[in-house]
Amino acid sequence: MFETTGLHIASWVIGIILFFAAYGLHKQGNAKGSKITHMILRLFYLFIIGTGAALFIFHSSIDAALYGVKFLLGILTVGFMEMVLVRTKKGKSTQVVWILLVLVLLGTIYLGFRLPVGYNFFA
Repeated sequence: MFETTGLHIASWVIGIILFFAAYGLHKQGNAKGSKITHMILRLFYLFIIGTGAALFIFHSSIDAALYGVKFLLGILTVGFMEMVLVRTKKGKSTQVVWILLVLVLLGTIYLGFRLPVGYNFFA
């Protein structure tokens, strides 16, 4: 069976790092660097969603409902990450989106580690 857990974890860790790098570059006024980093992050969104979908397909028979919730939370996390960056670039308020991002991200990470395929730190 194709094991994607490690690849998925590496993808979202790199994605989170790229997210904060793009956000920081924008806040420093480096528009070109922020734009390049944001485009690379969008590529990593595809890796994150692709490896997450593979995990969902291969392992959802174990606990389908929780894997479905985690998949939905993962999609929402990617969406909120994108919303924070785009709204920041447009100069719009991001306070509510930041709160939603943190809550959804923590829920996604918790479920990911809690499910049988993840690393169970919460046993």
